[in-house]
Amino acid sequence: MQEKVRIRVKILNEGDAEGEIVAYNFPISFLGEVNAKNGEIIFKDKKISIKDKILIFPNTRGSTVGSYVIYALKYYNNAPKAIIVEKAEPILIAGCVLSGIPLAEDLEGNLLKEAKKYSKAKLDSKEGILFLY
Repeated sequence: MQEKVRIRVKILNEGDAEGEIVAYNFPISFLGEVNAKNGEIIFKDKKISIKDKILIFPNTRGSTVGSYVIYALKYYNNAPKAIIVEKAEPILIAGCVLSGIPLAEDLEGNLLKEAKKYSKAKLDSKEGILFLY
């Protein structure tokens, strides 16, 4: 791995992960915008696969059922390898804990801008660092 950028993150659900980045600019409502059976975000006419990706986005919005949609992503083997957000809320945290999906929150405030420059990421939960490369 060729290291390019290190971003300090707050680990909310432990676990290491490495993979392709999906940097999504908008808040996500897991209920209605994410199809757990195929692991896709549905945005307007686009479908974006999050299966086995490092999913990076600003924050979540919407229903408390979102935790169960995150759990369903894991159940159907369509979950992202890790979720990194600018700001986490309890529904997202509960969903990731139930599903065993590593979750981290940005501590530097430039996560999305930096993530768009790179194609892959590695989350080191022990050190609280997200590597972008």
